Amino acid sequence: MLEPLFGTVNREKVLFYLLSRQEGYPREVARFYAVDLRSIQNQFEKLEAGGVLYSRMVGNTRLYAFNPRYPLLMPLQELLEKALSFYPAEERERLVMGRRRPRRKGKPV
Repeated sequence: MLEPLFGTVNREKVLFYLLSRQEGYPREVARFYAVDLRSIQNQFEKLEAGGVLYSRMVGNTRLYAFNPRYPLLMPLQELLEKALSFYPAEERERLVMGRRRPRRKGKPV
């Protein structure tokens, strides 16, 4: 939907993923969308070089998130949220529903 503005579909995917989950790393995003890892890594690198994202190391993993000091962060997030509202409900739910740790043993589903 925003490909004409952002240049590539993968950049759009990276931004939607980070908007929904606050942070992520390239391999996680590539697996989620079933796309080539290198193309996702390129988008993370370009967005970080442009100041839109920042990264930090957690163990051996480089986590990326939106840069709170980016001057156009609020308008960008508003645009992404508006565009995300036009996505099918299943896709929006899949983006938001991400388990990062296993369910506690014995916990009801």
